[in-house]
Amino acid sequence: MTVTETTDTRTDTCAGPPQGDRRPDGKDKYTISEVAALTGLTAHTLRWYERIGLMPHIDRSHTGQRRYTNRDLDWLALVGKLRLTGMPVADMVRYAELVRAGDHTYAERFDLLKATREDVLSRIAELQGTLAVLDRKISFYADAGRALASERA
Repeated sequence: MTVTETTDTRTDTCAGPPQGDRRPDGKDKYTISEVAALTGLTAHTLRWYERIGLMPHIDRSHTGQRRYTNRDLDWLALVGKLRLTGMPVADMVRYAELVRAGDHTYAERFDLLKATREDVLSRIAELQGTLAVLDRKISFYADAGRALASERA
């Protein structure tokens, strides 16, 4: 059972709508190189995710090759969003463990995601302050450039 098989996709769509050239459900067996091409992750990263518990229980072919599904792609999209939030890998692994543990972990998952959201909001506020400084500097140089140009004219 994969991480995403323990969630109800009708209520938890991971990171949003499907992306890219995906196969219909039931015919959605992707190799590691196909997943790398679809997600932009390297095969090394995908294997590492599996090793640390972010992507456990990836199906294998009779020859031992990894076979990913659309649900695995959805999970990887969520992991990508969590990475963008700055969530530590250990917290992402903890979240994956909580998902695998079942519905009784909703409160812990809620707390983890809420704390991450607060961190993101804090970073956004910090970036907005930085943007305001840049806007002031850009305005200063635009005004100075116009004044210099009019003095030369």
